[in-house]
Amino acid sequence: QVQLVDSGGGLVQAGDSLSLSCAASGGRFSYYPIGWFRQAPGKAREFVAAIPWIGGATFYADSVKGRFSISRDNAKNMGYLQMDSLKPEDTAVYYCAAAAYGGRPPQAKEEVRYWGQGTQVTVSS
Repeated sequence: QVQLVDSGGGLVQAGDSLSLSCAASGGRFSYYPIGWFRQAPGKAREFVAAIPWIGGATFYADSVKGRFSISRDNAKNMGYLQMDSLKPEDTAVYYCAAAAYGGRPPQAKEEVRYWGQGTQVTVSS
């Protein structure tokens, strides 16, 4: 079992960049595929990005492709989401997520086993 703590959210202007972090503890982080999801007010939680437990190929929602970048540092038990060229429609609570041990990177809520507490990202126009 792994525990996740998100951080790095804030209030920025459109076009700015922000970097989110996900600190993991309590398990062998390097064997958990991780991802990021977000939830805007009144909307369902949606997939943003994911990366396998061994790194390598990454996956992105079409709405963030080319602007966001997911990465991980297994030696530090950390996951990251670099967000560039932010838009007002990126405003949401962002959640770090981990899927099953040794499994596929999570690209749907149903595939997530563990969630972070969420960090608010607000992009003003």
